[in-house]
Amino acid sequence: MTAYLLAGGGTAGHVNPLLATADRLREREPDARVLVLGTAEGLEARLVPERGYELLTIPRLPFPRRPGRAAIAFPRRWRAAVARSRALLREHAVDAVAGFGGYASTPAYRAARLEGIPFAIHEANARPGLANRLGARWTPFVGVTFPGTPLPHARVVGLPLRREIERLDRSAARGEAQRLWGLDPARPLLLVTGGSTGARRINETVSAVAAEIAAAGWDVLHITGARSPVADPGIPGYRILEYCDRMELALAAADFALSRAGAATVCELAAVGVPGVLVPYPVGNGEQELNAAELVEAGGAVLIHDSAFTPGAVRADVLPLLADRARVARMAGAAASIGVRDGADRMVDLLLEAAASRPRSAD
Repeated sequence: MTAYLLAGGGTAGHVNPLLATADRLREREPDARVLVLGTAEGLEARLVPERGYELLTIPRLPFPRRPGRAAIAFPRRWRAAVARSRALLREHAVDAVAGFGGYASTPAYRAARLEGIPFAIHEANARPGLANRLGARWTPFVGVTFPGTPLPHARVVGLPLRREIERLDRSAARGEAQRLWGLDPARPLLLVTGGSTGARRINETVSAVAAEIAAAGWDVLHITGARSPVADPGIPGYRILEYCDRMELALAAADFALSRAGAATVCELAAVGVPGVLVPYPVGNGEQELNAAELVEAGGAVLIHDSAFTPGAVRADVLPLLADRARVARMAGAAASIGVRDGADRMVDLLLEAAASRPRSAD
């Protein structure tokens, strides 16, 4: 029986591709043991057990960005995390490792290298994080979501998507979505989302022009997130949700999207052929603007910078676009033309290739 360890976590951007890969691996190798390495504090602590996988934990170990106590303690804590990871690899007789970035990945990469266990890497963002930049120096099995991601040995596998998105039949599911949220089948739908935590700029700007969007003939499904709630404008056909646990139905119903440009959002929109306006998150290392680049270049999306996304910009740029249904249709085709639905299979293929590279001891 082959044992695999999938390492990563912290945020949905790391956990969801990991779980999509785990699910596909379990489908393709029902007899395999699939374990997950994460931390007790990250999102994985809830989602991994809920999905039926055993979660092994190591201490959360952020890389110190400035001098101080954390920097002084880091070498000792790093060695302890690697030692703990090595012990887990031995205890569970792991044959191959896959890492998805996040706090648990770097010790897992180092431990696998020291134990002679092959490992594969998946990088979700166009600009890779520190863990995967380091790990990619130690393995030839590196999968990336976007072309041009600057990692050695990178090959494009796309983003492993949840089964509900990967296998979505939008036409078949559209009616269910319309009934669930009371949407008018005769009106097109604008999906507004700022990602799992929400986006204040998007929420406030869209709320300010809600009546004008409705007057343009569009219904709106506005997913605000928990951190940046806005008041329900009370407009017919305008639905506000703090959280959407049926995102596949939201995508099935949507004719256009207005959203952040996280890797998952960009890839899901392209996979199902929903065009949109992307407003990249302005904080961090700029990865969201890079994530959006391929979809924008293909003509499947328009990019508006966060600082420029004002009610005036919606009136000047977004409303005319929504009024041009022929352009919206062309953009939908362009989005679908670069969409990848088999990222989970491609990532499993990469992991199996890594596993097969391990020398087998003679009987």
